Amino acid sequence: MLLSITTTYEPATDLGYLLHKNPFVCQTTELPFGTVNTFFPVATKEKCTAAILLDIDPIELVRRKKRQDTSMPLEQYVNDRPYVCSSFMSVAFSQVFAQTLNGRCKKRPELVSTVMPLTCKIAVLPCRGGEGLLRRLFGPLGYTVTAEKHILDDKFPEWGNSAYFTVEISNDTTVSELFNHLYVLIPVLDNQKHYYIDKAEIEKLLKRGEGWLPTHPEKEQIVRRYLKFKTSYAREALSRLIDLNPAEQEEEGTDESCEDDIEKSLNLNEDRLGAVISALKAANAKTILDLGCGEGKLLRLLLKDTYFKKILGMDVSIRSLEIAAERLNLEDLPPKQRERIELIHSSLMYRDRRFEGYDAAAVVEVIEHLDEPRLKAFERVLFEFAKPGMVVLTTPNREYNVRWENVGTAKLRNKDHRFEWTRAEFSEWAQRVAEQFGYVTRFLPVGTLDSEVGCPTQMCIFTRNVSSFKDAGQISWK
Repeated sequence: MLLSITTTYEPATDLGYLLHKNPFVCQTTELPFGTVNTFFPVATKEKCTAAILLDIDPIELVRRKKRQDTSMPLEQYVNDRPYVCSSFMSVAFSQVFAQTLNGRCKKRPELVSTVMPLTCKIAVLPCRGGEGLLRRLFGPLGYTVTAEKHILDDKFPEWGNSAYFTVEISNDTTVSELFNHLYVLIPVLDNQKHYYIDKAEIEKLLKRGEGWLPTHPEKEQIVRRYLKFKTSYAREALSRLIDLNPAEQEEEGTDESCEDDIEKSLNLNEDRLGAVISALKAANAKTILDLGCGEGKLLRLLLKDTYFKKILGMDVSIRSLEIAAERLNLEDLPPKQRERIELIHSSLMYRDRRFEGYDAAAVVEVIEHLDEPRLKAFERVLFEFAKPGMVVLTTPNREYNVRWENVGTAKLRNKDHRFEWTRAEFSEWAQRVAEQFGYVTRFLPVGTLDSEVGCPTQMCIFTRNVSSFKDAGQISWK
């Protein structure tokens, strides 16, 4: 099985330091099930490619196999294991590239955290779940995915496609992150592991998934496949992942009844949603991304209006999405209506290519639920990577809170809010984001205007300024 990693970072041969391999020497490591050959077919200042060739000994596999399936006596001799990228490659990573996986490089420690353009090509990868699963696993992590299907037999095309792909993934990331993603996701795609699964595998999964798995939209499927559908292990791993992801834990348990009660007397929610719809129409936006769609209040209005042609609702809370689907009666919609709308589970913390290509994004009462590190990540996910033509964003005006006796100056409107900005603070944040990512801003009040404290809700319309937009590749993702 062959896997290659290519970078154009200069000097590209720095890749050798991160892999702890000399680019000008072919190196061989013996493992119990075969041989790992590491070599560099290209090693120049401008481009460097590291190839990892895992040569599995099929006879040794049979000798090592303790259990034999008597229903298929030849399966141990005739199988795809020597030829496809599988959990054997993950073991090769842990045995031969342990320092790379763990993010260590004594000779050049500064390279460990260096983001560089990386392209990984896997010659043959089994994907039990098809190309769609492949994209759902790597897409949210920021990878561009190219997959070439292979038919079962070119002499018998009527047999159709196989479960095998030649896969190429590209992203600007660190080498350590790439290796950790591959370590977990290769066995998940193959849906097999050649060794016994015990509780130690939970720790390995959590270690290699640190920083990305807790917020991955497909984490449940990743966990179950990685742990070979052992229910008790999967349940424990998922529980611990929720503990590691405060954003999901908080949003799943958010109680908005207090905020709703406060705003109900002003019909503020209706005014807010109406203002958002008006702004979208005024900009001639036909395809809409609703980030943090919750239980679907804005989605319902968008779906009723045939002016909007394509609608994508996203939320981190699976339960909120389930409620939204029920309230929108998605299962009973006519086919043409159903084609207009899609609900997805995702995170605002990671680039998701499904967010790209929309005329506009609506972000209604969302940012105040994010603490500062997650707010920074959200800024890049939306304004740098998704890059909609316009963004309509609303957030509470803290100055207005004094008009409610049970809120006042000391409290926030919702116990899950991490902050509520004054008009000056909101303006300062919006102007900074707009300048950094190439947008222009326009501020509009929402709700009844108070001459002293303004309106209860603040709204900013970000319009993309193509002429001054900074190329995303020029802004480092840290």
